[in-house]
Amino acid sequence: MDVERLRLLRDFGERGTVQATADALSMTSSAVSQQLKRLQKEAGVDLLEPYGRRVRLTEAGRALLACADEVLAALDHAEAEMDAFRTTPRGAVRVAMVPSAASMLLPALIVDAAAVGVDVIARDVDQPTGKAPELLADHDVVVVDRDDRDTSNWGPRVRVAFLLREPLDLVLRKDHHLAGAESIALHELAHCPWISVEIGRMGDDVMRSLAVVSGVQPRIVQRINDFRVVEELVLAGVGIALLPRHASTIDDLIRRPVNGINVARRVDAITRISAERRPAVAAVLDILRRISALKARVNGGLPSRANGMHG
Repeated sequence: MDVERLRLLRDFGERGTVQATADALSMTSSAVSQQLKRLQKEAGVDLLEPYGRRVRLTEAGRALLACADEVLAALDHAEAEMDAFRTTPRGAVRVAMVPSAASMLLPALIVDAAAVGVDVIARDVDQPTGKAPELLADHDVVVVDRDDRDTSNWGPRVRVAFLLREPLDLVLRKDHHLAGAESIALHELAHCPWISVEIGRMGDDVMRSLAVVSGVQPRIVQRINDFRVVEELVLAGVGIALLPRHASTIDDLIRRPVNGINVARRVDAITRISAERRPAVAAVLDILRRISALKARVNGGLPSRANGMHG
């Protein structure tokens, strides 16, 4: 079987449609279909079947996809073995990050990776965590965040590298009636307006978890994904919010921990199962772990900005 057609099958399996595969590979949909039909002829069994107006993989197609992963992983391994003959990792690594993680990790990652001969080609991507594996079609490493209580499994083709657990703090105006408390229980905020993020993103998942655990249903008045905009809305008195502890905060706002409930996000780096065999990707993952460990060590407690002053 032709290796490039196996790569095409993998792309189709990851993207789900002929058109999406064609768009990503700068091909026509008819060219993609023809290549898949040729692969089907080589396999001697039906790999695709009609599914509404589209096509999807048959059971045989899914089995061949798993085999294709092994074949392509073996090729990646062979390439990695050749890379290992070099004294330092080389090449470019494509990295996608959720914006709030990018602001925390990306600058040091780019600088430290360059020091060992690896070019990081970065992109900030803000989309629901559940769709993160789709980004592996175009990226080597994807850094995501999710509710600390989220135990979702992304399947056997995705490897997850834990980076850090980051508490989320309440962000309030200095004149908020609870600003003087050392910590604040959720039931004290039952009637407060909240600023959250779009449904499906980490912050909203955390709010839903808190509602289940505490029985307090937050009254969400705005959904904004950009944390800097969220801070400005809090400062304007629109509402209160939960923000990651390591993120910088406007000086005129204060932070307080939530009392009695663990409120945190987990930050992970995900890759294809075979990706770590590339020295350059392994180097990027090692750097991400090191930077994350340093961030967690330095900012482990409630930041000094909780009282409105720089640390």
